[in-house]
Amino acid sequence: MEALLKILEDVQPGVDYRNCRRLIDDHILDSLSILALVAELEEEFDIVIPTVEIIPDNFNSAEQIWALIVRLRQED
Repeated sequence: MEALLKILEDVQPGVDYRNCRRLIDDHILDSLSILALVAELEEEFDIVIPTVEIIPDNFNSAEQIWALIVRLRQED
């Protein structure tokens, strides 16, 4: 989880990622940020995030992103 928080901070600094639950809904992360985030996550965690998984439900909080990472790693 710490690696994820560092990536999020690198992509969009100055956000309380531990407590924010509306990263997409509140437009904290925009489409370009999401693309950068997906690329970083795929590299860091050795996963492939299918396009169908790039939805607000998977990216609205650090916990949701982490759950996606864990699920994709288990499916691999």
